[in-house]
Amino acid sequence: MSAVTVRYGRREAVRGVSLVAEPGRVLAVIGANGSGKTSLLRAAAGLVPHGGGLTWDGAATAPSGAVGYMPQDNAARAALSVFEVVLLGRLRSLAWRVVATDLAAAEAAMTEVGIAGFADRPIGELSGGQRQLAFLAQVLAGDPRVLLLDEPTSALDVSHQLQVLGLLRAATLRRGLTTIAVLHDLNAAARFADEVAVMRDGALIGLGPPGAVLTAALLRDAFNVEAAISLGPDDRPVVVPLAVARGG
Repeated sequence: MSAVTVRYGRREAVRGVSLVAEPGRVLAVIGANGSGKTSLLRAAAGLVPHGGGLTWDGAATAPSGAVGYMPQDNAARAALSVFEVVLLGRLRSLAWRVVATDLAAAEAAMTEVGIAGFADRPIGELSGGQRQLAFLAQVLAGDPRVLLLDEPTSALDVSHQLQVLGLLRAATLRRGLTTIAVLHDLNAAARFADEVAVMRDGALIGLGPPGAVLTAALLRDAFNVEAAISLGPDDRPVVVPLAVARGG
């Protein structure tokens, strides 16, 4: 994307953001509330009008079905089965009759994220983590080339966060996906992302590998917090927020 801008009336939510996301890699977008993360993702998904340019392998328009988008507030009718919810990920190709390839794709996506055993259960009976896995399977069932996820681990406990993000990273590598995920958890971004984009007031203020981007100075600038940064056993940064920065 090049100089992407999003406006809501007079308010400029995204201000001239330029970045490149690559296949087989996870790009995490972080920033304080209201920094423009979701607006940037929705612009990339083609859901809001925007200025600037988006290119897909050099083309100005994404191929049909190439982009899979998973919003923060995902919902499905509680009476639908997990299989039916996942099958909706093939909606772009569904007609009056569901063909064998659609059924196979839905089954494969459920197996990929480990929920094949829940296929006949109503989606409303699943736990929050299980539902997130069902919605991830729904997006993957559409065979996207680009995966856009808005806070896929919000409201999940630590165990389910690790499970969802681990599966997301594995699918990205296995399928060669270009994955962009908005994340609130700085340590999740540090551990699971190949690159981190940091936003503040609609602008991009940092972009690069987690070890280069997640510094005390940048976190102070982006979140107005003092933080201690160390290296974990996997040589990834570990962020410990300490206090609101002086003057915040």
